[in-house]
Amino acid sequence: MNNLTIKQSGIILVHALAGWAFCGLVMGTGMALTSLENTLIIHALAAPLIFFLVSRFYYTRFNYTSPLVTALLFLAVVMLMDFFVVGLLINRSLEMFTSLLGTWIPFLLIFISTYLTGVFYTRRSRKIEAV
Repeated sequence: MNNLTIKQSGIILVHALAGWAFCGLVMGTGMALTSLENTLIIHALAAPLIFFLVSRFYYTRFNYTSPLVTALLFLAVVMLMDFFVVGLLINRSLEMFTSLLGTWIPFLLIFISTYLTGVFYTRRSRKIEAV
């Protein structure tokens, strides 16, 4: 991994937090409008889309890190925020981490979505530069 500046690290963090916040918005809205099960399904479908859009913006504007590193960093921020903010502060329980649909599937889909978006946009930018 490159030695990132504080500004570059901040940009990566802001993108990861934006994705996490949009996922939180989906969860909050879903909980107000439908059942927990429906909300978890919607969230599992929305999370990779959200992180596709966030990572697409990141890769087309900044692209400081490789797809693997970006996916790991985005996922780490989401996991830490879910653990500390959602689990410990909001729910006052870590029970959410026992749910495949509620936690682990979205985590996996966030990683895959971010990674594949990075692979696509990194290859695309190399092709454009080669022309």
